[in-house]
Amino acid sequence: MENLSQVLPRVLVVSRRTVRKNKFVDFVGSSLTSLFCCMHGEYHLDLIVRYGCVPVIVPRVTGVHMLLESFKPIHGVLLCEGEDIDPSLYESEISSLSPEEIQEIRETHASDTSIDKEKDSIELALAKLCLEQNIPYLGICRGSQILNVACGGTLYLDLEKELTNKLPEERRTRHIDYDNYDEHRHVVRIVENSPLRSWFKDSLDRENMEILVNSYHHQGVKKLAQRFVPMAFASDGLIEGFYDPDTYNPEEGKFIMGLQFHPERMRSNDLDEFDYPGCPAAYQEFAKAVIAYQKKLSSSMSVPKTLVLDGEMESKRKILVRCFSLARYMYTKGATGKNPSKVSELEVGAEFLESNTALSTEQETRLKEMGSTVRNGGSYMKKLKVDEEKQRIVRNMMNKMNIEQLSELMAFYHLIGNICGELLEQRLRGNVNECFKDM
Repeated sequence: MENLSQVLPRVLVVSRRTVRKNKFVDFVGSSLTSLFCCMHGEYHLDLIVRYGCVPVIVPRVTGVHMLLESFKPIHGVLLCEGEDIDPSLYESEISSLSPEEIQEIRETHASDTSIDKEKDSIELALAKLCLEQNIPYLGICRGSQILNVACGGTLYLDLEKELTNKLPEERRTRHIDYDNYDEHRHVVRIVENSPLRSWFKDSLDRENMEILVNSYHHQGVKKLAQRFVPMAFASDGLIEGFYDPDTYNPEEGKFIMGLQFHPERMRSNDLDEFDYPGCPAAYQEFAKAVIAYQKKLSSSMSVPKTLVLDGEMESKRKILVRCFSLARYMYTKGATGKNPSKVSELEVGAEFLESNTALSTEQETRLKEMGSTVRNGGSYMKKLKVDEEKQRIVRNMMNKMNIEQLSELMAFYHLIGNICGELLEQRLRGNVNECFKDM
């Protein structure tokens, strides 16, 4: 059976940590109630599996942020709820809140205000990895805040103190209600021509672009990072959803998005029926992007099948191998060789070397060791200098490109490499015959 990591699209999800009965407990969920009483179930994991992906849990363990390469292949990242993000990661100015107000916030939101710097490090590293490599990313609640901070955005330390209390009564929005936790809803207005608009279109009309969403947060986006575009606003002006329009195309494996609300939990009385038909769409489109990205990644990393040669071509291949072996012997021993047949075989190797004008540094080093400079050494060195100059020009040009441009360029050349591999395999027999037609 094939390696499952090459078959099943993998979505990384970071766990949370708490203390229970004097022991650390790592869990994935929105609350300890959902962990121990299973009242809500892990809806986001259910949806990931339903739409064809496999969740891979990244434990919140010290040092894991330095080991993320070991979790590859990574086809998608889903980051959800958690504690407040360390303000030092995004606050460039001293907060306007007084020490008394900050203490009041800590007492009111005790379960959220205990900073977990290790979780911050892991999730910020994952978010930046997704941004650098165009890996599909879906951020829910805290996950959307992580995405914004990773791109240079900022957050309100506390919505009630910094936003709500400064607005007239009719514009105020309550973003968390501990007495009516899962049933609490507030209005958001969806932006035209956004993914949210297409997902909830059956529940909207042109006169009323509003839906009711759940809300479990006391912080939110203050300054949205420049690369993102808002998709929804609360009545108080808070951004409730955003995405990168330049990297949104699920069919091509592109998806970078943050939602402040939890569409997977917008259900009545824990029923399977959603508040709106469009609620699961974010997960469905995210999974679609993950699957497409996995296919694209697998294609770029695939190794061409070994070509099976017939008897005649295998004999000619062995002659080439013999040529290189004799060339290396001559180079290391300083001998020209007495056997005329061996000298004749060397002519084939020399013609082959002369025909290769674009060699990698590794190939050039290897050919030096095997005696490529025995014949036409001056011409070979000239080719080296030309190649070095080309590399210098290309490096200068690429140094001016941003991360997105470099990623797109790399993807393009992966595609070109795949096409060349296919054509090379088709034409190899004809090319080898042509090389040996004068033998």
